[in-house]
Amino acid sequence: MTPRSTDTAGAPARPTRRVPWYVAVPVTLAVIAALFLAAARFDWLPGLPNPFAETTHDRSGPAVLRSVQDLSRYDAADGDFQVVVDLDKEARFLPSFLLGNRTLYVGTGTVESYVDLGHLDARGVTVSADRRSATLRLPHARLDRTSLDPAHSYVFAQQRGFFDRVGSFFSDNPGSQQQLEELAAQRIQDAARAAKLQQRAEQNTRGMLQGMLHALGFSTVTVVFSG
Repeated sequence: MTPRSTDTAGAPARPTRRVPWYVAVPVTLAVIAALFLAAARFDWLPGLPNPFAETTHDRSGPAVLRSVQDLSRYDAADGDFQVVVDLDKEARFLPSFLLGNRTLYVGTGTVESYVDLGHLDARGVTVSADRRSATLRLPHARLDRTSLDPAHSYVFAQQRGFFDRVGSFFSDNPGSQQQLEELAAQRIQDAARAAKLQQRAEQNTRGMLQGMLHALGFSTVTVVFSG
């Protein structure tokens, strides 16, 4: 009969208990993962990728296009003009003292020049990849209709033949006044073009957009007028 092993005191030795594998494996993996994260977090191993590193992606919407479209129409310049219309109506076979009408009309009005931004689409706006440069392609400035000032528009002088004076005694001729106003409005439009009001409007629009986009963070802003 084989004798039982005893310790130095003569007592029997207890059997050694082992940790089950299904407990040891997860614990070991958890310890390894903790060491890996700690090494990456505190840069113990410089070549080890840092899982805590942050990556920034700019997913901002088209702020430039929306900001410009919100303006819809930019009234960039206006001019006040005064013209004198000399309207002379003569009869073909009668002298002017019998049948004829010459009127001097002073017309005063305002013309606005604007840039239409409401139809600008994505093709009209180009933004660089680093969002530092922007190019806008806009239509040329236009002239609005003349706004005639009735308080400062008037008939300065009028010469009428005998039959014209007799005819005006019995009835007024509102069509003649309307014709004078239409001619004055057209002359003021011509004066606005001659004064290069549209070019001034484009310069003002370019300056406004460059200032607005610089405030949005763009360092280079190019505005091109075409069409």
